[in-house]
Amino acid sequence: MKESKTDPRVLRTRKSIMDSFIELSAKKEFKDITIKDITTEAMINRATFYYHFEDIYDLLEKVLSEVLLVNLNFDFYQNDELNEETFVSIFKAVTDFQKSLSYRCHRGYEDTIARIIREQLEVIFHKMLLKQHKTEKDEALKITAVLLSWGIYGASVEWRRDSKKIPPEQFIKLAIPYILTGIDRI
Repeated sequence: MKESKTDPRVLRTRKSIMDSFIELSAKKEFKDITIKDITTEAMINRATFYYHFEDIYDLLEKVLSEVLLVNLNFDFYQNDELNEETFVSIFKAVTDFQKSLSYRCHRGYEDTIARIIREQLEVIFHKMLLKQHKTEKDEALKITAVLLSWGIYGASVEWRRDSKKIPPEQFIKLAIPYILTGIDRI
């Protein structure tokens, strides 16, 4: 009898694997972590690992996506509208996420991290735009969500590159009046 992926035992095992990976990534660079390291840390066998994840890159992607979703508190943003407070909260969550990864993930995975951030932001922005602008064309809202996701990600990279001279909240607040003016015209 095959267990469902929503079975509490399956979910606990998956979380254990992900937690073990996060624990190991605090001690080693990603390229040095092996499946054996993860299975030993999680006290599981290889078959169990492969039941949950295709390979270590799949695990990396799932961990990053889930950590980012927690940082973004997805449920909150599904119900909120795009305003100054929301932009500040999202930008702060993205910069916190990036700071938490800076010592854990090898630079070679920057593209994967960037893609995950942009994809998650795009989904959030699209849902929020749909709620705010029910009568608008969906394609225009999708493109706007893409622009916002790339813009927020780009601003977070710029904030990091600028040696974090000012807090992220203060940094993004400089641009918000211009962003909101454009959004209100959709």
